[in-house]
Amino acid sequence: MSISIIGTVGVPACYGGFETLVDNLLDVNEQDKDITVYCSSKSYTEQVSKYKNANLHYILLHANGVQSIPYDIWSLCHSVWKGSDNILLLGVSGAICLPFIRIFSNVRIITNIDGLEWQREKWNFLIKKFLKFSEKLAVTYSDVVVADNAAIADYVKNEYNVQSEVIAYGGDHAVVNNLSTSDEGYALALCRIEPENNVELILEAFSLTSKPLKFIGNWDNSDFGRSMKAKYQQFKNIIIVDPIYDINVLFDIRQKCSFYVHGHSAGGTNPSLVEMMHFTKNIVAFYCTYNKASTEGKADYFSNTEELVELIGNLGSLNNGCIMQEIAERRYTWKIVKDQYFSLFK
Repeated sequence: MSISIIGTVGVPACYGGFETLVDNLLDVNEQDKDITVYCSSKSYTEQVSKYKNANLHYILLHANGVQSIPYDIWSLCHSVWKGSDNILLLGVSGAICLPFIRIFSNVRIITNIDGLEWQREKWNFLIKKFLKFSEKLAVTYSDVVVADNAAIADYVKNEYNVQSEVIAYGGDHAVVNNLSTSDEGYALALCRIEPENNVELILEAFSLTSKPLKFIGNWDNSDFGRSMKAKYQQFKNIIIVDPIYDINVLFDIRQKCSFYVHGHSAGGTNPSLVEMMHFTKNIVAFYCTYNKASTEGKADYFSNTEELVELIGNLGSLNNGCIMQEIAERRYTWKIVKDQYFSLFK
């Protein structure tokens, strides 16, 4: 069977969750699948033609921002033109052309609608409207809709009366060595530095305590990030850390923390959360339907600064690390995720 994977920056993974997903769907030992991954030539100085037995096709556009729309449309049209049996569409940016593809092709379309992108605070009114419309087209014209979180599946059912397949992300790739029981006394937070990830709430809470916090993120990529960095790096217990992409370095930092603080409030199942759940560390998460579904309601939760300060002050009562690991091994391994996705293709 032939499969086209569309909607990412490309592989080898160098950006985010969807890229990591695709990288782990591919297997260097598999010879029986004809897979093409569409990649942005703007993101790869070295443009190889094959990776893990997948063919790589490069598009002369950026995969993110406003160019993501023509980037995905171009990729979709090319995959139909070359006669793919299956399309795995990650995100809804290019969904505006799905009605036309339905006229000219019987290709099977599986769409992961991502985390309700139109709800994100960073978009203006017009972009939110476009993304909501694109979501509706994706749900209407796809053969299968994939939701990465049970809460998103519930939304799709209630909003569109469509049943979706719930497939999350693997996180076991983050455990690159044997786990130790070390605890160097610091809390850890890791995310893109955006308001919807409750960055300011977390920083403010730790500024009111003496508990050390290592907060890893892309602080210098936005005015918001730079302002947060300038305001809170003056506190002796808050360590502002630039992005780290080396998985071995991240492994060392993760396994030595006391507990993990997860502030995401949107986006479904967050890869950084399911990765951390494999480390047997206590998880303290912002209370929302997505995080509650990902952790099966068994983490510890906060909704505001005061509640997080209280949790920090009562660390002895936290005892969910082993439960988080059990959930992760049952739901969030790449073998499980890979089997789920490939069962959808014709």
